[in-house]
Amino acid sequence: MTKVTHVQTPATSPSPKFIGAEIYRGSTYGAWHPLRVPRVSTVMDLTRALGWLPAAQFITSPRAKLAALTSFHTPQYLQALQTAEAAQTVTDDIRNRHGLGTPSNPVFTEMFRRPATAAGGSLLAGELLRHGGVIYSPAGGTHHGLPDRANGFCYLNDPVLAIQSLRRNGAQRIAYIDIDAHHPDGVEHAFADDPDTLLISTHEINRWPRTGALTDQGAGQVFNLPVPAGLHDDDMALILHELILPLVQGFRPDAIVLQCGADAVTEDPQSRLCLSNNAHWAVVAALQSMAPRYLVLGGGGYNPWSVGRLWSGVWAVLNNKEIPDHLPPKGHAILRALRWDGIARRHLPQDHWITTLRDRPRNGAIHDDVRTGVAYLKNRIVRA
Repeated sequence: MTKVTHVQTPATSPSPKFIGAEIYRGSTYGAWHPLRVPRVSTVMDLTRALGWLPAAQFITSPRAKLAALTSFHTPQYLQALQTAEAAQTVTDDIRNRHGLGTPSNPVFTEMFRRPATAAGGSLLAGELLRHGGVIYSPAGGTHHGLPDRANGFCYLNDPVLAIQSLRRNGAQRIAYIDIDAHHPDGVEHAFADDPDTLLISTHEINRWPRTGALTDQGAGQVFNLPVPAGLHDDDMALILHELILPLVQGFRPDAIVLQCGADAVTEDPQSRLCLSNNAHWAVVAALQSMAPRYLVLGGGGYNPWSVGRLWSGVWAVLNNKEIPDHLPPKGHAILRALRWDGIARRHLPQDHWITTLRDRPRNGAIHDDVRTGVAYLKNRIVRA
C-alpha cells in the first residue's frame, strides 16, 4: 500500500470524493470486541450497489508515514505500535505506558496498518481540500487517540491529523463538530487552547470517557453539550438550529470537520441515545454550505446494519442523491450477508435493516436537560 507524508494534488473537482480502502474488509479487533463488525466495506459495497460511487469519486486511502504521524503522536508510541503489530504481543511495560494490548485496544493483525490508513486518508483530505471541496472518509473519526497512548478503540487520532493537515494547506479557522455518542477527548486535548479551532461536541451524559463537561470552555471556543439518555430527533434538531449552526456561522470557518459517529442511534449497543439516522443526515446537510472546505468522518458505530445504512446515507446527502424508500435487490443482498456474532449468540437483523436505508423518525418532547444545556451555551455566545 502506498505510504505518504504529503503529496502534491490538483484542485478537487466539484463532486465530493470518497476515501476508502480494502484493508477494512475482514479486519477485526477480535471476535469479542465491539469493532468485530464490518463497517467501511459495507458502505463501499452499498453505495456502489446503489450507483452512487463511480470510480471517478473514489480515492484509495494511502497509509501515513511515521513522520506525518509525529505531528501529534510521540515517536516512542508509534514505534511501540509498530512493534506490537509485528510481534503480535506486548510487554507489561508497553501495556502500562501506551495502552496497547488492553481489552479496549487489543493486539490484532493490522493494529498499526489499519489506523495508519485511516490517518493517511485524513492527512490526504487536508491536502485535497486546499482549493475547497467535499471529502468523505468513513474510516476516520478516531477521536479518542492521545499523543502517547491508545485510548477508547483509537490507536491514532486522525481528526487531529486532519485539522493539522487542513491548516498546513491554507485553512486558518477550522470548526470541528462531533455528534458521536462519546466525547472527543483526544481532539479537545489537542485544540482546547487554540482560538482558531472551534470545538463543538454532543455526547451522552456519564458515558465513557466521562470528559466534556458543559462548563469546559478552553480558550473560549470549546462548547460541550452532554445530552441525556433517550435523546431523539427533535432534541437534535433543537441543538442543530439553536446551537451548532449559530456557533459555526458566528465563527466563520474556512473549513469544517464533522465527526459523524453512528453510535447515537437507538440500535447501537454502545449508548442509550435514541436518534434515527435522519438526525445525522440533517446535520450533514446543514453544515455542507457553511465553509468552502468540508470533511466528513465516521467514528463510533457498532451495529453493522445501522452503521452501514447511516454512513451510506451520509454519502447520498453529500451528493444530493435521493434516498429510496426501498433498497434494490443488490442492496438487500449486501445487508443480508452481514453477520453480528456476539459472545453468546448471533444477533439477527430487523426487517427494515435489510430493506431500507432511512429509519422512521424518532420524535418526542424536548428533554429539559437539552433545553437547559443549550440555553447555558447560548448565553456564553451572547456574553462573548
